[in-house]
Amino acid sequence: MAPPITIFIDADACPVKDETYRVAARYGLHVYVVANAFLNVPREPWIERVIVSDSFDAADDWIAERAGPGAIVVTADVPLASRCVKAGASALSPTGKPFTDASVGLALATRNLMQDLREAGAITGGPKPFSPKDRSAFLGALDRAVMRLRRAEGA
Repeated sequence: MAPPITIFIDADACPVKDETYRVAARYGLHVYVVANAFLNVPREPWIERVIVSDSFDAADDWIAERAGPGAIVVTADVPLASRCVKAGASALSPTGKPFTDASVGLALATRNLMQDLREAGAITGGPKPFSPKDRSAFLGALDRAVMRLRRAEGA
């Protein structure tokens, strides 16, 4: 039997928490909202706020230790996504881009290259602003991920 579908949100600076709650409510899924500081979350029995220490990567470690088959991890953090995918979880960026075995290596290499270029002063800007199109792409990707895992539960 497949494990129940659970969603983990790497909540610090996550722009799609409300969208995740809507999808989780539709399918009756449990959501863990993980952060290193207090965040307001809806008072629902299926939404659980998890506050971890403020040590480096504490939220990432908490999520990675629990993510596996049946889990969907919402994060913009490429190293966390890599850890979760290797553990058998599904991982989605807030823009709806799924992280897979095939894509996470390239995403890590790109992230490291961009970090090196920023440190060298070659790039001074950050990522492009989050858009309504990104929000819509995320909703579609999360819905597809849930449906894929639900089909696997029935298999």
